[in-house]
Amino acid sequence: MAVETVAPAPATAPTEMSDAAQAQQKKNRIQVSNTKKPLFFYVNLAKRYIQQHDEVELSALGMAITTVVTIAEILKNTGLATEKKVLTSTVGMKDENKGKLVQKAKIEIVLGKSEKFDSLMEAANTATEESPKDNE
Repeated sequence: MAVETVAPAPATAPTEMSDAAQAQQKKNRIQVSNTKKPLFFYVNLAKRYIQQHDEVELSALGMAITTVVTIAEILKNTGLATEKKVLTSTVGMKDENKGKLVQKAKIEIVLGKSEKFDSLMEAANTATEESPKDNE
């Protein structure tokens, strides 16, 4: 597990990634919010992204950081994902109320597909398919 702390980058920093690399990075990135969706929406979305792209990048600012860590821990503890990288940094943002620049904490966690992912997902899918039959 790699843990890195990144210094705040200027707002106009040039990007050095190719267009293909940027497109791939955005396809498997989930930007988590505390207020918009419930926790398990993000957990299930992360599972789908891992299934499609073999890894997922979870990112959040400020108070949503705890939600991202919780999502990552749920996926790791259920054996679906392994932690590849954790990045922390601060981002300068304009405060809507006061109009001044404030620093916000940011986290990015990259999770990879675990060796057991496919078998665990298959077992979960068979269990959900069998459940409705039990009620009849």
